[in-house]
Amino acid sequence: MKEMNYDELLNIETEGNQRGYNKSFHYHRYEPTPYSALEKLFAEYELTSSDHIVDFGCGKGRLNFFIHHLFQSSVTGVEMNEKLFEEALENKASYLIKAKENKGKIQFHCCLAEKYEIHPLDNTFYFFNPFTIPIFWKIINNILVSVEEFKREVDVILYYPSEDYIYYLENHTSFELIKEVQLPGLYENNGNERFLIYRLAY
Repeated sequence: MKEMNYDELLNIETEGNQRGYNKSFHYHRYEPTPYSALEKLFAEYELTSSDHIVDFGCGKGRLNFFIHHLFQSSVTGVEMNEKLFEEALENKASYLIKAKENKGKIQFHCCLAEKYEIHPLDNTFYFFNPFTIPIFWKIINNILVSVEEFKREVDVILYYPSEDYIYYLENHTSFELIKEVQLPGLYENNGNERFLIYRLAY
């Protein structure tokens, strides 16, 4: 399916990148993960209806609706930009017109990513390179603290992963790489066109 077809199928509008710049240089501009990339990822990495996914820097919510549509998982989007947050809420209202079940499973929070309070059921965390490494450190630490309090297996998914993110996970945490999903036709020319999935087992 082409990019626009999924938006039409899900009754949402997630096209376009963020205009302007964020106030903090720590946060990168919004750019949605291509649907073709999400198709490839979830052909090789399956979720279930009992999973709870958090998308940091969710923008207009594309990943959230795509996952909910495929797996009926609980999804939470965290977005600091108020305009994008409002658009995510508008998309949620449109999406739920067609997807009437599981209304409580899609939620969005307008806050700094490091201020999001990790829920005891949150077990999968998605990052499309949304901010600089100091913010990433804080969020990973928040996840680790949560796991200490509520023991569970958690996964971290990186799309277009930065070397800083990879180095930190592999050298300063107990997360282990369990899967790499390369995007055919793109990875050959750009080694960043891939997903890396790390798991923290307890």
